[in-house]
Amino acid sequence: MRHLLLSRHLLRRGGSSSPTAHHLPLLRALSSAPSPISSDADLRKYAGYALLLLGCGAATYYSFPFPAYALHKKAVPFKYAPLPEDLHAVSNWSATHEVHTRVLLQPDSLPALEDALATAHRERRKLRPLGSGLSPNGLALSRAGMVSLALMDKVLDVDAKKKTVTVQAGIRVAELVDALREHGLTLQNFASIREQQVGGFIQVGAHGTGARLPPVDEQVISMKLVTPAKGTIELSKEKDPELFYLARCGLGGLGVVVEVTLQCVERHQLVEHTFVSNADEVKKNHKKWLSENKHIKYLWIPYTDTVVVVQCNPPSKWRTPKLTSKYGKDEALQHVRSLYRESLKKYRTETESNDPEIDTLSFTELRDRLLSLDPLDKDHVMKVNKAEAEYWRKSEGYRMGWSDEILGFDCGGQQWVSENCFPTGTVAKPSMKDLDYIEKLLQLIEKEDIPAPAPIEQRWTAHSKSPMSPASSSEEDDVFSWVGIIMYLPTSDARQRKEITEEFFNYRSLAQSLWDGYSAYEHWAKIEIPKDKDELAELQARLRKRFPVDAYNKARMELDPNKVLSNTKLEKLFPVLESVHQAK
Repeated sequence: MRHLLLSRHLLRRGGSSSPTAHHLPLLRALSSAPSPISSDADLRKYAGYALLLLGCGAATYYSFPFPAYALHKKAVPFKYAPLPEDLHAVSNWSATHEVHTRVLLQPDSLPALEDALATAHRERRKLRPLGSGLSPNGLALSRAGMVSLALMDKVLDVDAKKKTVTVQAGIRVAELVDALREHGLTLQNFASIREQQVGGFIQVGAHGTGARLPPVDEQVISMKLVTPAKGTIELSKEKDPELFYLARCGLGGLGVVVEVTLQCVERHQLVEHTFVSNADEVKKNHKKWLSENKHIKYLWIPYTDTVVVVQCNPPSKWRTPKLTSKYGKDEALQHVRSLYRESLKKYRTETESNDPEIDTLSFTELRDRLLSLDPLDKDHVMKVNKAEAEYWRKSEGYRMGWSDEILGFDCGGQQWVSENCFPTGTVAKPSMKDLDYIEKLLQLIEKEDIPAPAPIEQRWTAHSKSPMSPASSSEEDDVFSWVGIIMYLPTSDARQRKEITEEFFNYRSLAQSLWDGYSAYEHWAKIEIPKDKDELAELQARLRKRFPVDAYNKARMELDPNKVLSNTKLEKLFPVLESVHQAK
């Protein structure tokens, strides 16, 4: 091992002109200058040096992973030691955040969860609620310890008359929707995916789209929290309303959500109308579209004048539209496939471009493959975006289905994402700041030559009464716009992912320059912690202007004084001031 470390050190130093004294004998031995061998001892010494060098080189060669283009090599004598059996590797969906921990509990009952938290509180150990761990920023992850409610996933009660459902918080949204189907019920709104556990779904301010529909935390009627210091408490607007509203979007910092009662709606179908527009047409129709459509979103495609408009409404709102697209699926993908084949010839080989598998890939898979060829080349990304615009142009049309099916959205592969939320007037009197924001953002992208892929997704919600929600407001009619920017991570190459990450944060910084002018704040599951101390201090001060941080921290200190449920992200976002300690 010592020999291997020495070899690695030499490799890091490369051709340094100032070797340390420790390495001088070896370097002299390798020198090309003539040196007479005076004895057998010298011969054995120099032969030993040569063997040492060869051995270190071989060990280094076999110890490091090969790049993708060299995976055919059979260098297997040395392998990395496997992770210990009791060490759990937990990462978010895009593998942008990962932790290794020896403490990952999965209680299967309320008493087991209560006992785990009481023990952690007594021993002052961390036990962060994990949920599904999907948050793009790894909000739920903690190396010190986590607790998952994956085994507590039952539907406890359905009240068909009141249209309510009580569930254990570990149930996934998709499973809950399936269970509600037989009762003729469903959830009021959905985010893009269905893999969240309900506990995490409500805790981070998740949302769908619809100017008259609030974020999902507004669906919570009552909840049961297991807290480290006070055990299990039940909350509703009748029972401790102040704490109830605070805990509905509590980021897992006030207690582990173990049971939730949600307000449902009747199961219903929606007709989705997808069509391509442009910025001028959107401006002319935005007020009308926002008012008339139950659900609406815009997909802006950078470096084009294309805006994909997706409107969803109950079937009664439509005059029996033709529920087909003008073009077939294959025709809609034809331009994207052609671009991929052409790009393969340029970046790789003509043989790969003739691979019949290309014809079996979905649009998002093709986009990932295309971007992986040169993800940070602006001209290449522009071509991909134009191909996407053409795809949507040939995908215009209507489709009808159940709301939980229609409101889902294929977000593509692994990605970095930043999403912010800001007020934009009311349905009756929209301020148009939502469109103004997008216009400025697109201008900045082009001015700074950002290789920004599509789409920039824009959605809307009504307000939330939860004070920690980015859409919180006391005004009943307020509407909030949510805008998300992304950069895909279509490669497993560590160096390329690092370069994409750096470019994404440059892109995000560009968007951030607009936030203060629009009172925009990031989605809790997508906010990233700055490494720079001054930037972190600015973020903390900024959050205090928008959210009741002291009230939140006070509740944390009462329910979790030993910070069992906390992690580094929570501590950096909401540092507890001395005044809060004194108030406790």
